[in-house]
Amino acid sequence: MSVLTGSVGPAWNRRVVPSPRTSPVIIDEREFMLRDMCNVLFASLPRKDQRQKAELYLRGLLATKGRKSIRNVAACLGDPALQQTLHHFICESTWDWHGVREALAYWIRCVMTPQAWVVRQLPIPKSGHHSVGVSRGLDLYRNRVFHGQQAFGVWCASEEVAAPVNWRLLLSEQAGDDHGADADAARGRVPSRVVETPEECATTAALGFTCLQNALRRPVVLDLPVHEPEVLLRRFGAAGVPVLARVASTARFAVKEPALARNGGAGVLPAQRILDSVEGHRRRIARSALVSPMDVRHTRALKIRVGLPGGTSRLQRAPEGGFVLLGERGHEGASAPQPWITNMSDAPTSALLGLSRSADRVGRDLADYGDHAGLRDFEGRSLRGWHCHMTLASAAHALEALAASRQKQEGYVPKVS
Repeated sequence: MSVLTGSVGPAWNRRVVPSPRTSPVIIDEREFMLRDMCNVLFASLPRKDQRQKAELYLRGLLATKGRKSIRNVAACLGDPALQQTLHHFICESTWDWHGVREALAYWIRCVMTPQAWVVRQLPIPKSGHHSVGVSRGLDLYRNRVFHGQQAFGVWCASEEVAAPVNWRLLLSEQAGDDHGADADAARGRVPSRVVETPEECATTAALGFTCLQNALRRPVVLDLPVHEPEVLLRRFGAAGVPVLARVASTARFAVKEPALARNGGAGVLPAQRILDSVEGHRRRIARSALVSPMDVRHTRALKIRVGLPGGTSRLQRAPEGGFVLLGERGHEGASAPQPWITNMSDAPTSALLGLSRSADRVGRDLADYGDHAGLRDFEGRSLRGWHCHMTLASAAHALEALAASRQKQEGYVPKVS
């Protein structure tokens, strides 16, 4: 139900009939989407001035060319004096960005059909040490060391579009329990705690958010090379959340497939070796490519039942069918793809491949819209400020991606208001 209109779905999905006493005002679809988004996202903010500043900052992110610093956003809005106002709103004000993220997820689910929650690393290079969370890190997709921030985003992904709805920042020395809910983080300080690994940070980003989305439970796709799948699967199993995780080729599993056991393939082996040992058993499966819904290609894939080296007794709520190792090869002679592990043991191979493709969609939309939305542009030592900026930058990304998707499908249809 739309918060703006009180009826099912977002307001811009319906044609508005003008009042006979007033002249109709033509609003392009993107502006109509933006107005509806602002009404839904900022309804939880208790003060009118907070709602106005949130919309102002969001519009500034969408309009500013180049880096979306607070200074540049204020200048783009035509009033450099706004810099201090916006800085206070983003870095020091106490508005609840948790609630805005929940509203963003709700709004996105109203305008698209989610396939999965995809978790992906966002490397944010920084030249100095003037921003929160800056350290030496590894870009997991380019396998390069860089200086900057490591953020992990939870993306709502469909076949056509993807948009981020939650973020967690990997902090090398200190980290807040939930990055902003406690008093210290609310004041911009970072309380001490045990240092997280990238896998732990990504898992917490997902489980800390998807548990709030019970109205539409979807699988989590963890798009980073997991080296310790046992810890990850235990956490998702305890939460009752289905997960498909990309694992490192060296991650070890116990083969449970009866046919392999009879042929001497049983034991604890690296994931890539398990997949290579049954190369001839891959099934040819059709899948739609991302470039066009009409472009259907084929891939060869297989799934193998496996267990964890320590046995399932160490897991809470281990699935009855155990776990499944998934692998695919696009064409003959293609390089070995990353294997995937899942607790959805009864899911068809084609369905699991479809979920893995949602990670590709996130990568494409991040490349197309992430920088324009300002996902890498926050400067400052305030953890709260980083979260507030990322929340509104995520809204900007969602609007840009959804508007572009609708334009490709239908073209812009002016609305009458």
